[in-house]
Amino acid sequence: MSKTHMFAPRRYLPSTPALLAFEAAARLGSATAAAQELSLTQSAISRQIKTLEDQLGAALFAKQGRSLVLTPVGRTYLTQIQDVLQRLGSASVAAGANPQGGALNLAILPAFGMHWLAPRLADFARAHPEVTVNLSTRLAPFDFRNHSYDAAIHFGRKDWPGAEYLALMPETVVAVAAPDLVKDAGDPEALRAMTLLHLDTRPRAWARWFAAHDLTPPKGAGMMFDQFSTMAQAAIHGLGVALLPTFVAAPHLKNGTLRTAARGIEKSIGDYYLVWPSGRSVPPSLRSFSQWISTQLPLA
Repeated sequence: MSKTHMFAPRRYLPSTPALLAFEAAARLGSATAAAQELSLTQSAISRQIKTLEDQLGAALFAKQGRSLVLTPVGRTYLTQIQDVLQRLGSASVAAGANPQGGALNLAILPAFGMHWLAPRLADFARAHPEVTVNLSTRLAPFDFRNHSYDAAIHFGRKDWPGAEYLALMPETVVAVAAPDLVKDAGDPEALRAMTLLHLDTRPRAWARWFAAHDLTPPKGAGMMFDQFSTMAQAAIHGLGVALLPTFVAAPHLKNGTLRTAARGIEKSIGDYYLVWPSGRSVPPSLRSFSQWISTQLPLA
């Protein structure tokens, strides 16, 4: 997982005060406002920006009256350095929170994070007390360059741009419903006459499920949900039959709030992966996490 970084020559690396002065002036639209925010004089802000422009060999601002307007080069540069400053700030906060350098910022999918990962994190914490895991929910792939995440949990295929992959598990699904709706796990044919609940990120899940049983899917739409957790609750309250990942359905089947609605467990449309950005050095915390999660395979 290791990568070797080549840093730009030092003459191309501007000072942090110059970057902060430029970013504040660009965001606020004036050197005066930037000076107030950074507790500097207006002339100090102007000098920092001039030094930065001389170093880059390009104009970053064009004056319009008393306002500063970004040039095309300035707009592009602002986007890039805001990402750098955000990551630098996050790294500094993480270092302060955990002086041993063990912070791991992980983007997770809600269902996987809640039902599979969270119950196991205590085991990871015991094995790696030096690592602080920070979890945030993200429903779709994002550009790692614009975020401070070290890694993410991805579902689907290997289609995350600029990412390295560790395969975790396929998603298997089971049809479930409230006990009042189904007495026993019977013939899949019976589900064609029932109300079906759908997830917006798996719009053809039921069609594939019926096809796997050599059945034609029923016509007509059912209720649509954006997360498995809300769809499971709808099923618990008798609103229809849900197609849930086995790790989401398991606790509800165990406590009796849901019942298997038809025989069989089917593979879903994709797999779960741990992904991290290509071309960025792998922090020790991510290395420890990836090694730990590998010991959990095959995931149950």
